[in-house]
Amino acid sequence: MEIRYPATPDDRPRILVVEPNRSNLGVIARRLADAGYRVTTADSGASAIAELYRFPIELVLAELNMPRMSGAELTRTIRGGVQWNDIPIMLITGKSKPKEAVHGYGAGADDVILKPFHFEVLAARIERRLAKARAIRRLRDDNAALDARVIQRAIEIGELREELKARRTLGHAL
Repeated sequence: MEIRYPATPDDRPRILVVEPNRSNLGVIARRLADAGYRVTTADSGASAIAELYRFPIELVLAELNMPRMSGAELTRTIRGGVQWNDIPIMLITGKSKPKEAVHGYGAGADDVILKPFHFEVLAARIERRLAKARAIRRLRDDNAALDARVIQRAIEIGELREELKARRTLGHAL
């Protein structure tokens, strides 16, 4: 499910919030939408995967303890998909469960937030993760452009060598 505000631009980052508790899901989704993000929601790991196929997601914020597919399992599934491998994943867990936080990091989560948390701190952490992801994307794009230029130059050098070889052969024939 997506929460939309018609007056907002489409270039805002889209965050997928995964939380089995409907009231918690609604609160987090509203607060993130109010903070300027496009928010897509899911109440289970399976529906989160479906949303990843439906929309380009820039960050996943998921509860670590969920029935059927835990946040750690969801993280492993996301990390296993080439198309989603670079999406930042943040998991939320209870403060009294540090072993689960370690388990979340082991599954590939970028961050684990302990409850209770201050929303302003969560928003700052989200923004930091998104900024890092944007920087990595820019670096990859720059590297791809540089690779394309290197290939183009190699082709041009090869063509010049062929032309030089043809001229030398023509010069010896005269």
